[in-house]
Amino acid sequence: MRVRLCFLRFCWIALFAARALAQEPGAGAQTVRPEIGKPIQAAIELIKSKKGKEALAKVREAQAVGDRTPYENYLVERVLGQAAAIAGDPSTAARAFENVATSPGSPAGEKLQFLAAAASQYYLVKSYAKTAELAARYFRDGGTEKSMRTIYVQALYLGNDFAGAAKELTKDLEAEEQGGRRPTEEQLQLLANSCTQIKDAACYGKAMEMLVAHYPKRDYWLSVIYGIATRPGFSERLSLDLARIKLETGTIRSADEYLDAAQLALQDGFPMEAVRIIDKGYASGVLGTGPEAARHKRLKDMAAKNLAEDKKALARVDESQAAAAKDGRALFNEGFNYVLLGKPEQGLALMEKGIRDAKAFRRLEHAKLQLGYAYHLAGQNQKAIQILKTVQGTDGAAALARLWVIRLSRSA
Repeated sequence: MRVRLCFLRFCWIALFAARALAQEPGAGAQTVRPEIGKPIQAAIELIKSKKGKEALAKVREAQAVGDRTPYENYLVERVLGQAAAIAGDPSTAARAFENVATSPGSPAGEKLQFLAAAASQYYLVKSYAKTAELAARYFRDGGTEKSMRTIYVQALYLGNDFAGAAKELTKDLEAEEQGGRRPTEEQLQLLANSCTQIKDAACYGKAMEMLVAHYPKRDYWLSVIYGIATRPGFSERLSLDLARIKLETGTIRSADEYLDAAQLALQDGFPMEAVRIIDKGYASGVLGTGPEAARHKRLKDMAAKNLAEDKKALARVDESQAAAAKDGRALFNEGFNYVLLGKPEQGLALMEKGIRDAKAFRRLEHAKLQLGYAYHLAGQNQKAIQILKTVQGTDGAAALARLWVIRLSRSA
């Protein structure tokens, strides 16, 4: 995944620098010798006219004066930083602003803004370790500027401190969530990439789930679904469930994926679902064309034949006979077939009755995932979400259920 990071376009760099000289120095009680005060005042006037290089030359005159007091040092460094920033010399500006922030002559109320200004200038010269150091100090000392969080986290990331970036991003995202605010796409991208760098699958999965929740782009869905399917411990038994979420999100990309999903549906005894999958493949133009078109047609005909036989079998068994089935799993599957065939009321009733026979299910969490999907097919997304939120386990069922909750919450 590509992450869009900001470099020279941080509009707040100029903002911090402007704040740094919002008040002209020399207005306080402390005095400055004329041989320093005159060139500094001239530099300030040049800065106001955006003449950075000329202002730097005047500051250099003041720097040449020896035996400067702490306040004079503070004053010279302060104006030097601003002049250098305007002149396009971020290295000089960064050092100057850092000196101001740590100078004993610097007013306590100004130190935070100069730490921020120094960090932003160090960022421009790609001194990311120094940027992160000063930004961290800025926040330790009570800074709250949101733009500094951005530069801090990006400096950690670009300085290859991926664990630190992930930690800080997680804190930021938790704060956004608690405040009911939507995280930015860039924050989530950066977190996902940081998690990838430190090989933290759980962290990556959470970041991707947040991305599809807030920015449901197809590429993000592809990535999060692939991440679940390749996660250690994912059960092959959930392959059809995986195909279902792919179909829902439009992330099936090849003929083989359509064919495999349809074959899985047939193997599980759901020919109606197989027919739907194949029909979607044909509608997308992926199936029915190319050198494998005949193969596609054979599977399509097989699914249609199985469906016809299934409908005949269901017609011979009335609901009372189906409900009398002793095996909860068989009852559950029978109900799902009813849902697929457009009889959701009867089907869901059978599924609910079947799932109450917990002993009939070796994997009850998987059954709950399927029941939630059935409620979605029946157009009852709120009920589906309610059930899907209860799915637990580590075999992949819970991860798929979370994706369904994200997907259905956007339309519930």
